[in-house]
Amino acid sequence: MSCPNCREGSVLPGEPTGSFQADFKGAYFSPAPEGDPKRAIIFLTDGFGLHLKNCKIMADNLAKRLQCDVWVPDYFAGKPLIGLNQLVLPDRAGVKMTIWDWVKFVVAILPNIPAAISSRPSVADKRVHEFIAILKEKKKYEKLGAVGYCFGGSTSIRLGSTGLVNSIVVCHPGHFSLDEVKAINVPAAWLCAEEDLFFSDSHRLKTEAIFAEKKGKDSPVEYAFHHYKGTTHGFAARPNLDLPEIKEAHEKAFEETVSWFEKTLEV
Repeated sequence: MSCPNCREGSVLPGEPTGSFQADFKGAYFSPAPEGDPKRAIIFLTDGFGLHLKNCKIMADNLAKRLQCDVWVPDYFAGKPLIGLNQLVLPDRAGVKMTIWDWVKFVVAILPNIPAAISSRPSVADKRVHEFIAILKEKKKYEKLGAVGYCFGGSTSIRLGSTGLVNSIVVCHPGHFSLDEVKAINVPAAWLCAEEDLFFSDSHRLKTEAIFAEKKGKDSPVEYAFHHYKGTTHGFAARPNLDLPEIKEAHEKAFEETVSWFEKTLEV
């Protein structure tokens, strides 16, 4: 459900400029700066959901940079996995948790268990699929991309095998299986923290090997892995901008996301 780093991070400066759309299950909408775009991005949030403004600010920035619509679905149905009052500042990579840190973490997540059950992956996936069905019916985009962070990263992995999107970006994902990776059939970029309880070095290497094995075969899948020194789980979505190396990594991860979709969602 969660790890200590899932509760860590900072609030980004600025205010969202998009709007909530009742006809799209209450999703947040960042429109393209101009015109009628032929592509759109689905932004899958971390456990804080739409209550933390970071996802909305980042969606606004993506809409501007990619010149396309960006949607942030409420796939927690108004009940995010983590409350805003649980947001704490992260440490740099290399800082180990004490036993007391683990005790505090376990106590902190107990009130979140009902939300985690009501938005377990199978349920959250269904909400995302229903949202995309509405999007395809009402908007007629030619191509869709999905970028996911933490819980949303795991969701984007599963989404990458459904035929509902044309490209994905996976940012420090939560739990996922290698079988889910094997099923991905669209271009996939992976933005990885140096230290991540969910996505260890060994798990990352096994994941990367799956894509490498497909090279030269009948159904190769375009992929890229990027690693950010000094970071921990959550840096791409909830960076502590007071730490220069985290600020730089967050900005680079955003640029990689933009570049990936420019490359793989051409219309």
